[in-house]
Amino acid sequence: MTVNLITGVGGFVASHLADYLLEKGEQVVGTYRWNEDLSRIKHIKDKITMIPADLNDMSSLLKALETKPDYIYHLAAESYVNDSFDRPIETMRTNAVGTTNLLEAIRLTIDQSKTCQACEGYGSWDPKIHVCSSSEYYGQVTEEDIPINELCQPRPANPYAASKVAADMIAYVYFKYYGLKIIRTRMFTHTGPRRTMMSAECAFAKQIAEFEKELHEFVKDDSKELRKEFILKHGNLDSVRTFADVRDAVKAYYLLLHNCTPGEVYNIGGETEMKIETMLKTLIDMSPIGDKIKLEQDPKLLRKADVTLQIPDCTKFKKESGWEPEIPFDKTMEDLLDFWRQNV
Repeated sequence: MTVNLITGVGGFVASHLADYLLEKGEQVVGTYRWNEDLSRIKHIKDKITMIPADLNDMSSLLKALETKPDYIYHLAAESYVNDSFDRPIETMRTNAVGTTNLLEAIRLTIDQSKTCQACEGYGSWDPKIHVCSSSEYYGQVTEEDIPINELCQPRPANPYAASKVAADMIAYVYFKYYGLKIIRTRMFTHTGPRRTMMSAECAFAKQIAEFEKELHEFVKDDSKELRKEFILKHGNLDSVRTFADVRDAVKAYYLLLHNCTPGEVYNIGGETEMKIETMLKTLIDMSPIGDKIKLEQDPKLLRKADVTLQIPDCTKFKKESGWEPEIPFDKTMEDLLDFWRQNV
């Protein structure tokens, strides 16, 4: 049976990838940190080989690699941009140094397997490795760069982005110098159910769900007075994004390791392009109290350096993998809003 190792298996994208691999009848090994929230995989946890590990603890990474995975999906990361401003050192340590630790652990394990006579079966172990970078690699691009291809220079606009540039580059070094079968991706905006990081669409969906909950409680208690309007706080609504569904994203990652070329890097993203303002209007229109929701910009939600244009050229990846996004944008937003309705 094909063995897949997912780092950070309790994460948003990782949980959907685990679902997808299990549906295909493949084995899933997942690493997790001792204090990690594993609620996203509670429905499949008993089907996963769970291994406690930390990207900054080499011994735990070596332990995870004893499972001899055929494919390694490196998804563990400190991934919230806003937190990276407050914790830049921890972000860099986890994403840049942590990725180096993982790749070094893989290299050492491969080298040991080639020389250890007692380790029968290890000699042929040479996994394909996905290192997940980010569209934040490109940072604040110009109009001339649109659509963004893989040759666009990096202009990181936050500590998270800088850490992902570093991880991207060290992954290439480990391919070029050490010969590891590493493929890098720079995934553009992707979302859907189980996403809890307060990116724009989640912050909006959460607020709308809270407004609806207040309406529900009003109906149950006629002594309360229903507000005439609900104020939804937002940041920059003019940023342009290309949205993809997380369930399409994990299919892309699967096809990546089965069809694409080690040493290469690929942009992956959806085909639905719009301003954040349009995305917000879509969510509001899905709510029965949409006509009562008023918008108010919150200065605290505005970044000093914002990435305002994220429109990828995914030609290279689609040509090699055969991948095409399938889930409509409205379905993604509907499922995201329903997720928050269940969890406020």
